[in-house]
Amino acid sequence: MKKYNEPFVIAEIGCNHKGDIEIAKELIKVAKIFCNVHAVKFQKRNNKELLTEAQYNQPHPNPSNSYGETYGLHREYLEFNLEQHALLKAYCEEIGIVYSTSVWDVTSAKEIASLNPSFIKIPSACNNNFEMLEWLCDNYRGEIHVSTGMTTKEEINGIVNFFCIKKRNKDLVLYNCTSGYPVPFEDVCLLDIEILLKSYKDNVKHIGFSGHHLGIAIDMAAYTLGANIIERHYTLDRTWKGTDHAASLEPMGLRKLTRDLNAVYKALNYKSADILPIEKIQRDKLKNKKS
Repeated sequence: MKKYNEPFVIAEIGCNHKGDIEIAKELIKVAKIFCNVHAVKFQKRNNKELLTEAQYNQPHPNPSNSYGETYGLHREYLEFNLEQHALLKAYCEEIGIVYSTSVWDVTSAKEIASLNPSFIKIPSACNNNFEMLEWLCDNYRGEIHVSTGMTTKEEINGIVNFFCIKKRNKDLVLYNCTSGYPVPFEDVCLLDIEILLKSYKDNVKHIGFSGHHLGIAIDMAAYTLGANIIERHYTLDRTWKGTDHAASLEPMGLRKLTRDLNAVYKALNYKSADILPIEKIQRDKLKNKKS
């Protein structure tokens, strides 16, 4: 019996669509047809609720990546409304890929929950928004995925305890994550997956991994350590304008990620016999007969 669950790969589109719904649909289509992933994920923010007036009106910290004169206008430019998210969800269903969205505030959580996706993601920056978590626990029946970047172990424990109290812990997926774009290998801290498994494996539905590193080797190790849900940022072109593209995989990289995870899944088993059928021919031909 296999010890490992099949890998489930999420292509994090986020805001890499550059505010263009046709680019968003192209990202979905390529993720499904060429990259063979299981799900795509966007982001939903109510910027007036999420940002203070000062934050909204300040310049983007990296003007070359900005789509507006202020940070708030930059965020508004990249924001799809609920009707557009409904169109994207319908397109996902049409071509056979799971749609999801990260929600950053209560208003966005309510809007996306009205679309009834199979799961909703809580980004690391918002995992302490217990007003939003409570509303989702009480009103949304799908899985709730929570990233644990920039979060202490005590805070993670508090999140899991909250879900246990709400009797929603079996719908909770916890992700190991380091919040950075991109994250150097020494800061990925993969062995924290073992801590999450040891502490919460029996209390939550799954342990996942949300990676912001370069390449795909780290994801193989994350899966082998026990994180069967793998989420990676994804773009059509890493040179595009925007802060997330540089830490994203392009289509060929995402295709190889899915291919290699499936290969590792097939390989993670025990021999069913001391001498496998594939070995018998070689044994008869090559094994030392004098011993």
